[in-house]
Amino acid sequence: MSCSGGSAPNSHQTSGLRFRAFVSNPLQPAVGGAAPVLNIIDATSDVASAFRVSLSGTQNPGLLAESPNLGFTMIYDSTTNDVALIDNAREGPAVGASGMNLPFIALPGPTESMFVATDNATGYAAVPTAPQSNPQLPPGGVIAMGLATSTISANVPVAGARFVTGSHNGNRVLAFADNSNQVVVIAPSLIGTSVDPRTFVCCFDHPVWGVFSSDDTKAYILSCGAECAGTAASITVLDLTTNTAGVSVPVPGATYGMLNGNTLYVAGSPPGNACPSGTPVSLCGTLTVLDVSGAVPMVTNSAPIAITDGYHNRVELGANGQVFVGAKNCSNALGQRGCLTIFNTVTSGVVVPPATGDVTGIAPVTGRNVVYVCQGGAFYIYDTTTDQLAVLENPVTIVGRAVDVKIVDP
Repeated sequence: MSCSGGSAPNSHQTSGLRFRAFVSNPLQPAVGGAAPVLNIIDATSDVASAFRVSLSGTQNPGLLAESPNLGFTMIYDSTTNDVALIDNAREGPAVGASGMNLPFIALPGPTESMFVATDNATGYAAVPTAPQSNPQLPPGGVIAMGLATSTISANVPVAGARFVTGSHNGNRVLAFADNSNQVVVIAPSLIGTSVDPRTFVCCFDHPVWGVFSSDDTKAYILSCGAECAGTAASITVLDLTTNTAGVSVPVPGATYGMLNGNTLYVAGSPPGNACPSGTPVSLCGTLTVLDVSGAVPMVTNSAPIAITDGYHNRVELGANGQVFVGAKNCSNALGQRGCLTIFNTVTSGVVVPPATGDVTGIAPVTGRNVVYVCQGGAFYIYDTTTDQLAVLENPVTIVGRAVDVKIVDP
């Protein structure tokens, strides 16, 4: 796929697999150096396909985002700040109405947070340095992308916008900015109209993430607190029918979370939090379990759950009630522990695998006792019945640097 995408797509081979995972790899060995690709894993048998999706024209593809209908994958290039679109079925560049390959979308700055809305036609990215047309406004914005045409459709001003997430029904987008005590609630239906789509809700303590309830009537706002130069971490219910914040429930740390039914799992790293005796590193993070069935969330774990430290930005639920928590910039102990924690919701046991490095991708494999993890540039397959690396007859090896992983088939 070229930077301009100006040529018609050629017929080409595909992997032929029906249940796949894509792994972004900017350093696949190639003649004359390295080539950026998506490695394809057969998610039925945990075997790497010899066929790869070429990402020619990109330089450092990493962060992935799937469309809800699994029709295509957004890929962010952290060197050029471009977003590329891959048609999952044809395992190649997405094409527009003209039949030509769609060009890359040039974001106005770097992002670490993006998603595809439920309409499968709009992408959103938080760009903290995005310049605004009004010079009196500080930089930062939520970028709306028209995916059918590979264009930027709006730059919604949010000063220092760092993270962005969307509701299940597509009616709300939440934006979180650096060094702010507000949450910005954006109504996508008002973007591009004469009505300001933004509602600013306060008063939090450095909010960094939100988890929507299943009916989208509320969101559980995670305030980072002291970990982000604030005062105290907490969980606050944001009523999305009135855009008002409820009572804040203190938790040790809160940077990322996941909702499973009425149970909310929240990870964070309180500053100076000591590890249990015998841990090969001195500082640990915490995992908090909350019951959100009532009007006010209730912490249900009677004792702190020690996990790796670092900045937690990934939480996924695997089979057999295993919660995989990923972090970056944690305290690594070579050959003993890194930035991945596996929490057993049945026994409350905690496993920290020996692999070191930042966790940059977690993908539970649907219908199987397997979770794919990208950590420290390597690709790992974990067995949720043992919380250990899966024993494979032919272990998968991603040569290059495995950055992110997504399941791309139902």
